Amino acid sequence: MQIANDKAVSLHYTLTNMAGEVIDSSEDGDVLVYLHGQGNIIPGLENALAGKVAGDKFNVTIAPKDAYGEIVDNMVQVVAKEMFEGVEDLEIGMQFHADVSHGTGIVTIVAIDGDQITLDGNHALAGETLLFDVEVIDVRDATAEELSHGHIHGEGCHH
Repeated sequence: MQIANDKAVSLHYTLTNMAGEVIDSSEDGDVLVYLHGQGNIIPGLENALAGKVAGDKFNVTIAPKDAYGEIVDNMVQVVAKEMFEGVEDLEIGMQFHADVSHGTGIVTIVAIDGDQITLDGNHALAGETLLFDVEVIDVRDATAEELSHGHIHGEGCHH
């Protein structure tokens, strides 16, 4: 069965950056299972998977625009430390949920200069070209419930 919209796809992957550093991998854990055509994975990888079948192995390079987007400068801002009332020790790398231009998002502290805290609302992989090494494990028809919910159900899913 070929990967197409509304198919449940199971795959193993290793994700590296252009420097060859491994960012993420499913090889030592559970397979990634997603519902094809529902935007559950980055567009570039979803497009590369279309038409593949169980057993296919391939490598694909995904440009930032088809992954987590380019870096958006206005998503970096400096705020006063008093905005973090109740948080004792602020550190670079800490993440918080915050209201951003497109709703609620995650912001990361990227710099601390006295009482000035620089936050970045870009995804950690924004601006990165990503390289995927992929093996398609299984392709099946999604259940009616999975289709109505827009994602795959499996172990740990509680609706």
